[in-house]
Amino acid sequence: MSRIEPREQIVAMSGYHSPQVDVPVRLNTNESPFAPPAAWVDSLAAIAASLDWNRYPDRSAAALRAEIASRHGLDPAQVFVGNGSNEVLQMVLLAFGGAGRTVAMFEPTYQMYAQIARVTGAAVVTGERRADFTLDPAEIERVMSRDKPAVTFLCNPNNPTGVVEPRANLEVLLEKAPGLVVVDEAYAEFADWTAAPMVRDDLPLVVTRTFSKTLSLAALRVGYVLAPRRVIEALEVAALPYHLDAFKQAATLAALAHTDEMTARVAEIKAQRARISAGLAAAGCEVWPSGANFVLFRPRSGGAAATWQGLLDRGILVRDCSGWPRLAGCLRVTVGTDAENSAFLRAMEELSA
Repeated sequence: MSRIEPREQIVAMSGYHSPQVDVPVRLNTNESPFAPPAAWVDSLAAIAASLDWNRYPDRSAAALRAEIASRHGLDPAQVFVGNGSNEVLQMVLLAFGGAGRTVAMFEPTYQMYAQIARVTGAAVVTGERRADFTLDPAEIERVMSRDKPAVTFLCNPNNPTGVVEPRANLEVLLEKAPGLVVVDEAYAEFADWTAAPMVRDDLPLVVTRTFSKTLSLAALRVGYVLAPRRVIEALEVAALPYHLDAFKQAATLAALAHTDEMTARVAEIKAQRARISAGLAAAGCEVWPSGANFVLFRPRSGGAAATWQGLLDRGILVRDCSGWPRLAGCLRVTVGTDAENSAFLRAMEELSA
């Protein structure tokens, strides 16, 4: 009996994994440190009881798309909703990437762009960032003119650096890119500007968002796209029928009624982010400014591996980014609760002593 092997692109890649270790303080996956509002949790049983479980969900997720569109001043035909922002990114690449096309990004950045692009059969090209990890207009022009990518990704604020891209660089990218420009705004609520108001039908701009961070819904897995109508039409073709289940649609709609309570937590996360950055600097670390809910840092003594292990030995898990392009010696810590952040900073003081 013959054995069928996976495609070469699959064999050549390893999966995107963030180690999950059972520790008291887990600060490695950029989740919200706060639970969703209790009133929303209490409503879930009633939501589940109200559904016709023997019927397929609304294939177009019309009510949810309409609510999201109204919040951004767009038409529902300019919104697509998926199972987390990663599925949304996959839909974009299924529709506009694939074999014979090129996908571009600027390193270091979110690793899933390259992984999903390769899984869908596209070629991947990368450009360099400046020393401060922002884009270089000259490098933008070089990559766009040389490789002519069908899709170019810009993570803003960038993961894993946390750096917020100057708006002027996005304008250069939109001017020079021959294809779609996808601005991934998973952390937009923590930054000082967003590309969402720029979305319109005559601009090849796609903005992706998630409810996992600010709305504390990482377990629900819902993300969405704001884009020109023609882009949304293509995503609807690429998506599987009934890809977004009825419970998820109803639960997300209910969660959006609590956005004021949830977004009020953003100020607390920003304050804790500043506290972490100051504490790491005081511990002798190199620290990058962040517009997200995490901080990238490089320990100046002991190295990334020893610091990561030292934190783990103290019951604290952070992300080791030292193997990512241009991030040798770097770790990334998610902003947690006040108590979690205090435990992390105490541990860093001990390790730097």
